Amino acid sequence: MNETTQSQDALRSEARIAHGALHRLRQDLFVDAFAFRPLPPLEDAKISRWVPWLPERLRRWARWLPHLTVGFFSVLVFLAGLADSGPGSLQGLLAAGFAVLVAAAPLLTLFRPVGAYWLSLFAAVVGGFTDVAFSPSASVFGNSAFPTLLAVMVLVVLRTRPRLAVEMWLVTFGVAGALTVLIGGDSGDLPPVAVFCGAVLIAAAAVRAWREERRQVVETQSATQEERTRRTLLEERALIARELHDVVAHHMSVIAIQAEAAPYRVKDTPPELATSFATIRENAVAALAELRRILGVVRSADPDAFAESDPEAPQPTLSSLDSLLDSVRSAGLVVEAVVTGSPRPLPQGVELSAYRIVQEGLSNALRHSPGAEARVEISYVLGGLGVRIVNGAPSRLAKPSPGAGHGVLGMRERVQMLGGEMTAEPTEDGGFEVAAFIPVANTAGQTKTGGNRS
Repeated sequence: MNETTQSQDALRSEARIAHGALHRLRQDLFVDAFAFRPLPPLEDAKISRWVPWLPERLRRWARWLPHLTVGFFSVLVFLAGLADSGPGSLQGLLAAGFAVLVAAAPLLTLFRPVGAYWLSLFAAVVGGFTDVAFSPSASVFGNSAFPTLLAVMVLVVLRTRPRLAVEMWLVTFGVAGALTVLIGGDSGDLPPVAVFCGAVLIAAAAVRAWREERRQVVETQSATQEERTRRTLLEERALIARELHDVVAHHMSVIAIQAEAAPYRVKDTPPELATSFATIRENAVAALAELRRILGVVRSADPDAFAESDPEAPQPTLSSLDSLLDSVRSAGLVVEAVVTGSPRPLPQGVELSAYRIVQEGLSNALRHSPGAEARVEISYVLGGLGVRIVNGAPSRLAKPSPGAGHGVLGMRERVQMLGGEMTAEPTEDGGFEVAAFIPVANTAGQTKTGGNRS
């Protein structure tokens, strides 16, 4: 009983496999066989990679190289067919018509690949039947239409999917075997021709599969790069959120303390004024609590991601620039700093962002341009602050960097957050330049004379 059940299950499994194979064969070769699927021109990136020496004018025409190649092959097939026809006779006209039929199939692969296969198979059947009808000892593969059929099958496999190689091979040699039996032709060359065509189609399917795999790898790499950029951007925003929290929290704490102490500085404070100060303090304390809560959400995935050696230390400003310059000089970078304009008090967020931009720019110069000299320019101008970091070409080969390669992205995020503009691009001498402008409203304050910082 068990053996009978197992046998029935095996038969059902085989039937399902056969049904699935027939269904795929029907979907691939019969459903919408003549659907319009034009071959797109080559991408400019591929042309630049394959023939970088080609002039720009010719690259526009090089995009159509596959179409021109197939068209040239069709012309050769047509001319070869005309060479076998005699001029002026009925047989010559029929031969010329047959040459047009055979030559049209390769050209059709550019627009309707599966339909081109059926057209080429029909031409091969007509040619084989005609040859055997006039010469019973002839082979169905002896006419010129069969090599063209093989070329068409290769083109179809390269244009569609690898499994069509097996499906077209089965249909082609099934039809060839049936035609040989019906007209009584010579079947001695059928097995070797089938093996040869199978090898050619397997090679074409392997090339198609390799191209598809490579395309998927490129897409995966692009998606990975986009995800890495997105993650780096989120990390940079989280870092900015923490730094701005420290800045805003300081000011809100001052507001709360001042509001709490104000009633005690006035004798006989009116109840309305005391209530107003109490409301100000309550709102400041509530704002501090909300800031801490938001920061906790931002840093909840990794609480120590942005922890520093001294978390209680104040955030750096442009007044700390000298210590930064001393640090990078001790690391081997020759750097000059120039301050132009009249330095004035700036919002702490602007000072912090400008410091971080200079820090990242000098770090990039150390990392990517070893042996080069750098220059930092801080410009206090009307309506804002200008920051420029430029370095020369490296004097030696840079070592592989462990960084994520998104320092410029972080700088740009800081500048955009403050409504500014930034450019980051290579210089003509092989160096790199980062220039940013951060708008700042004019504020009254003490001024100092600008000049060179050594």
